[in-house]
Amino acid sequence: MFTLAEVASLNDIQPTYRILKPWWDVFMDYLAVVMLMVAIFAGTMQLTKDQVVCLPVLQSTVNSKAQPGSSGKADFTTVETTTGQGEEKDSSGRKTNLDFQQYVFINQMCYHLALPWYSKYFPYLVLIHTIILIVSSNFWFKYPKTCSKIEHFVSILGKCFESPWTTKALSETACEDSEENKQRLTGAQSLPKYVSTSSDEGSPSASTPMITKSGFKFSADKPMIEVPSVTILDKKDGEQAKALFEKVRKFRAHVEDSDLIYKLYVGQTVIKTVKFIFILCYTANFVNTISFEHICNPKVEHLIGYTQFECTHNMAYMLKKLLISYISLICVYGFICLYTLFWLFRIPLKEYSFEKVREESSFSDIPDVKNDFAFLLHMVDQYDQLYSKRFGVFLSEVSENKLREISLNHEWTFEKLRQHVSRNAQDKQELHLFMLSGVPDAVFDLTDLDMLKLELIPEAKIPAKISQMTNLQELHLCHCPAKVEQTAFSFLRDHLRCLHVKFTDVAEIPAWVYLLKNLRELYLIGNLNSENNKMIGLESLRELRHLKILHVKSNLTKIPPNITDVAPHLTKLVIHNDGTKLVVLNSLKKMTNVAELELQNCELERIPHAIFSLSNLQELDLKSNSIRTIEEIISFQHLKRLTCLKLWHNKIVSIPSSIIHVKNLESLYLSNNKLESLPAAVFSLQKLRCLDVSYNSIALIPVEIGLLQNLQHFHITGNKVDVLPKQLFKCVKLRTLGLGQNCITSIPDKISQLLQLTHLELKGNCLDRLPATLGQCQLLRKSGLVVEDHLFDALPSEVKEVLNQDTSIPFANGI
Repeated sequence: MFTLAEVASLNDIQPTYRILKPWWDVFMDYLAVVMLMVAIFAGTMQLTKDQVVCLPVLQSTVNSKAQPGSSGKADFTTVETTTGQGEEKDSSGRKTNLDFQQYVFINQMCYHLALPWYSKYFPYLVLIHTIILIVSSNFWFKYPKTCSKIEHFVSILGKCFESPWTTKALSETACEDSEENKQRLTGAQSLPKYVSTSSDEGSPSASTPMITKSGFKFSADKPMIEVPSVTILDKKDGEQAKALFEKVRKFRAHVEDSDLIYKLYVGQTVIKTVKFIFILCYTANFVNTISFEHICNPKVEHLIGYTQFECTHNMAYMLKKLLISYISLICVYGFICLYTLFWLFRIPLKEYSFEKVREESSFSDIPDVKNDFAFLLHMVDQYDQLYSKRFGVFLSEVSENKLREISLNHEWTFEKLRQHVSRNAQDKQELHLFMLSGVPDAVFDLTDLDMLKLELIPEAKIPAKISQMTNLQELHLCHCPAKVEQTAFSFLRDHLRCLHVKFTDVAEIPAWVYLLKNLRELYLIGNLNSENNKMIGLESLRELRHLKILHVKSNLTKIPPNITDVAPHLTKLVIHNDGTKLVVLNSLKKMTNVAELELQNCELERIPHAIFSLSNLQELDLKSNSIRTIEEIISFQHLKRLTCLKLWHNKIVSIPSSIIHVKNLESLYLSNNKLESLPAAVFSLQKLRCLDVSYNSIALIPVEIGLLQNLQHFHITGNKVDVLPKQLFKCVKLRTLGLGQNCITSIPDKISQLLQLTHLELKGNCLDRLPATLGQCQLLRKSGLVVEDHLFDALPSEVKEVLNQDTSIPFANGI
């Protein structure tokens, strides 16, 4: 026999699982316990009292039964035992010739022969059936593939229910609803203070969801109504709540992809129903076999002389009553199983809607869930619907954003932000925020900020408070699709001058960017492949009437025709490709006002002919392309305003003599090419002030260099020059001279003629000494002299003293 403790352990479910047990499961558990007690009670009685008592049926009695007119009733004999002689007699005084041991033998034998099997094994069948029902009821809590999910769900659900953030979020929702109702009743008298009055298009209400202009729409978040905080959420509670959001998100992704728990629960309910039908069918057939009277015909006549016995089953009455009770219990159990099946298939339990929660709270974004996640929530609703309502708070992105906002503002105070403010090279105050959950409110209290950089902040929101930052003129959005309120947009539209947008996909560019009518500079950095060119939205750049600089760093195969829409007012265009070949450039012809043009890393093999139509072009930069020949350079003679030509980092092998026709050139950059010589035509450009031919294969500096009387910067670093011509030192206006990494063996004393020299690079040559006349270069200092230490140390002390002087150089940075 099983002990009660051993059997009860099958139904020992953790108390925390009670929230997943609806009333019918609880009721069936109690019914199973009662049935278990019936089985144990019946089994115990059988072990202690179950027996049969048999008496022989005499032959005369049998014959008398067969005579006509007999009553038809058995004439039971009675046994009288004479203790003195050990004899046994029937009621008429006749001897039965049976002693006590023989009666014991017959009783035992007839117990197995005459008593039906159901009377003997009924308690054990009830016990087995009950154990199967108990196991079926709780198998989904024990099965490994469902147990872990259920345990995880119950753990998360309990933490969500008890989290201080749940109480705070629901309480603030109630306060917001109350405040909104109050404003609705009073005519929303306080609402105008959240609405911008500086907009040219008027002052839309604060609840206006979108701004429409030129076909573009963007979110204008509703200003949050300030309500008193109901509870105080400390940092520890905030971190725990954020961890819960992450756990809920991961659990949902893990559970929503299968419906194993639902199928297992349906399966065990079906098994219990089938078990109920089976028990009811066969038990009803055997209920009448449990009787008090039985006829026994043992084949032992040769031992005792009698062939038939009348037996009585002492426990028949009690077992029959217990069986009827068991049948009643199993019927109730079965009806509950049928109700469970009806509930399982009446509604779609693999779908769960938080519609009611969305209506009762401000978290209208709580998503509906499916599969096992939905089924578990349906089961929880049978226990208490409050659990699902509080759990829904952690499925809402709005709720999570509110939590992040509170935690963010708690961590990033005004004092901490002030410590992160720095001054950039332009002597402007800038603040760089990186990988935060949002933009702290205290940022907008830094009213003296000139530049704001927001990087990797996916939930960035710019509120109306930004209107306090009157000095703000430059904004960087790096992978940060920021949303703005109506008033904030009005401020940015009127005050922002420079905007940098870095993105992965073109859809990340906020639509309001194209509506900033006073924008001067726009930098777009991201993927703008040919399929998405039409999505750039550059057709709306025509609204940016004051845009002067457009910088596009991407992978374009052609210049989008829409860029030319801004040509009338664009003065600088920069296109940096990632190595993708830029093929179509005809649209450049329309950009007649462009003064600066950069086409870098575009795999160009020749100078594009479209450039020759840009009559106002002053600076052209074709860096990092694949240009091999520049024979077209003669066409630059038509660009009367071209003063700077940058052809560096290409594959140019020679400079054509036709460069002489580009008479207005002041700067020529040809570094990192494959030049082997410099033609005399280069030195006919009398206006040339900067010449950079570094990192080529040039072996000789032509003596014609002395003709460049206006030359101020000359770089020939990284070549094969071994001798410096004396004519070089006739360029008395030289201020920067780069001669490093060559084969130069000596520096002429005439270097003293370069009185304006402030930077001299000699490192990496074959020098054994420096001329003492370096001391006569009045503006040259040690910081501007790039040379090996031993060469500097070999200079005369008076020269080193002059070079070490720390005096101000009034014209050092001038041109």
